[in-house]
Amino acid sequence: MRSRSAQSKTLIGVAIIVIVILAAAAFMMRGGEETQTTTTQTTPQTQATRTTEAPGAAKEETQATTTTPAQTPEETQTQAPSERVVVVGTTDKITELDPANAYDFFTWEVLSNVMAGLVTYDPDTGEIVGDLATEWKAEENGKVWIFKLRTDAKFADGTPCTAKDVVRSIERVMQIQGDPSWLVTEFVDKVEAVDDYTVKFTLKQPTGYFLSVVATVPYFPVHPNYPQDKIVADATWGGCGPYMIKEWVRDQKLVLVPNPYYYGEKPKNDKVIIRFFSDANSMRLALENGEIDVAWRTLTPQDITNLQQKGYNVVEVPGLFIRYVVVKTDAGPTSDKLVRQALAAAIDRQEIAIRVFKGTVEPLYSMVPAGMWSHVDVFKTKYGDGNIELAKQLLAQAGYSEDNKLKVELWYTPTHYGDTEDELAAVLKEQWERTGMIEVEIKSSEWAQYVKQLGDGQFMLSLLGWYPDYLDPDNYLTPFLKSTANSWTGTGYANPTVDDLLTKAQVATDQAEREKYYIQVQEILAEDVPFIPLVQGKLYIVTQPDFKGLKVSPLMFLIYSSLEP
Repeated sequence: MRSRSAQSKTLIGVAIIVIVILAAAAFMMRGGEETQTTTTQTTPQTQATRTTEAPGAAKEETQATTTTPAQTPEETQTQAPSERVVVVGTTDKITELDPANAYDFFTWEVLSNVMAGLVTYDPDTGEIVGDLATEWKAEENGKVWIFKLRTDAKFADGTPCTAKDVVRSIERVMQIQGDPSWLVTEFVDKVEAVDDYTVKFTLKQPTGYFLSVVATVPYFPVHPNYPQDKIVADATWGGCGPYMIKEWVRDQKLVLVPNPYYYGEKPKNDKVIIRFFSDANSMRLALENGEIDVAWRTLTPQDITNLQQKGYNVVEVPGLFIRYVVVKTDAGPTSDKLVRQALAAAIDRQEIAIRVFKGTVEPLYSMVPAGMWSHVDVFKTKYGDGNIELAKQLLAQAGYSEDNKLKVELWYTPTHYGDTEDELAAVLKEQWERTGMIEVEIKSSEWAQYVKQLGDGQFMLSLLGWYPDYLDPDNYLTPFLKSTANSWTGTGYANPTVDDLLTKAQVATDQAEREKYYIQVQEILAEDVPFIPLVQGKLYIVTQPDFKGLKVSPLMFLIYSSLEP
């Protein structure tokens, strides 16, 4: 490299002296006033991430800019109080931030915190109460429902929420025909805005429990930015709920802040950060290292026991959560009912409850959970538990033997239901292969892909769980067994008798009459075996020892506004 000449050095020196003199003069002319110092640091991005903001939120730059103003002693002593931030950890995933297609527990939990419905469940009593609706009435024996809306509801950017938004959002669900659309299309014939704050539903037939259905996510009004004819998987416009989405990086973090226009009680925190973990072990370590305040869905049973012994708060959430096997009925070897019955007979639920879940769940013998009216132990009555001899007889009738084994594929998803899922699949394989007449191949895929494969009917056998959409036996039968509602399961199951019974139960207003229909449906379920119930479980939340409080809704959703650091 060539060095500078002596002449260049002289010129540079003169220039520096002139600059210093001019700067000093300027300082004297301003009376010695001190200026603010701004430092800009550029942080190179190591990888591309997808980050989106809520409506009205300022766009965050990829460069980090730090501004440090000069402060007086008085300013230093009167700093604003620190943010009340809660960090929640989960091994679950968000599928699509769009009520028109999202149909999984955790995504619904998030949407229930950034959106609001006409009615909701009181977290303390479990009763249905008004949310966006201040009053409602049923007419024509429950075929017509009219809701009056509050006038102060607004989306997170200040846009008023009116009856037209409710109608537009529900019609959007009906038009897109996503997985949860049956919750609207099975019931609603027409929805209309009578005026700016009155919504009228005309149903296909009278439905006494329609309020429970209206409380579900597909009925939530969405921001006008949601397009009417397509799904937006990473939409962050939200609705009228207590929070707005500030930042969303798929499978890494979701940042929520209070909706400044929310009409209800203010949240007990200033920000909720949800961190997504790849497995239960890494989430447990984050809790122990103080990186998260709350561990929610899902730690292993052993982790829960150990953390409780160490002094962490363990909150048991009693609920109506069930686990089951989905069975394809319209193709492959499982299209034979004898095969499906044999698979049901060989399962030992008590062994699963102890070996896999360490006694934190109970055996389940119907899709309707124990403790809910109309529940009947139909699978226990018909097959018993771990009935290998019956399973072998059924397989022999279907043409299988030890020399001609039934070959099946069992699918599971690794993290959505926690780290016990591979063990659950392994125990089921072991139980089925005890017959000596079944050979099981275990396969897996991540949750987002798993849901798509399921709906496309690609699975012969698959593991799934169910959290209630609404608190009624209908919600444990219609979504699975009614041919116009169960396409999301990929089973291909259709039985006209079941369809008729479920429709009769929907229209009936007397609970005893409805119960009669639901018992008949459960008996057909045990005969046809498109699903095999396994266990009924509780959920557990673990928090830091000094964490102040939280609430869970009757639908088992964590209520973020209740989280108090």
